Amino acid sequence: MRDRTPTDSAAPGDRLIRAGAVVFLVGAVATLVTIAPLFLGTTPFPTYMFGLSMLMGVGFLVAGAGVLRSIAAGRRRARAGNQPS
Repeated sequence: MRDRTPTDSAAPGDRLIRAGAVVFLVGAVATLVTIAPLFLGTTPFPTYMFGLSMLMGVGFLVAGAGVLRSIAAGRRRARAGNQPS
């Protein structure tokens, strides 16, 4: 039996995963920009750039929350489908 869910429908947690990926990428770019002066021998960036580097961890946590939410929704669907009549 085929699943009747359209392939383009968003499952619970998908938005959190996408948002977490974007935040992680912004943090990764900030980390590269922050570390580059250390290797190039130029003046280091201000302290707030080191704070922006922390977005990598925040993005990872947001994406992880999205994965956990998706897993929980899948488990709820599985339990609803296996209920005895």
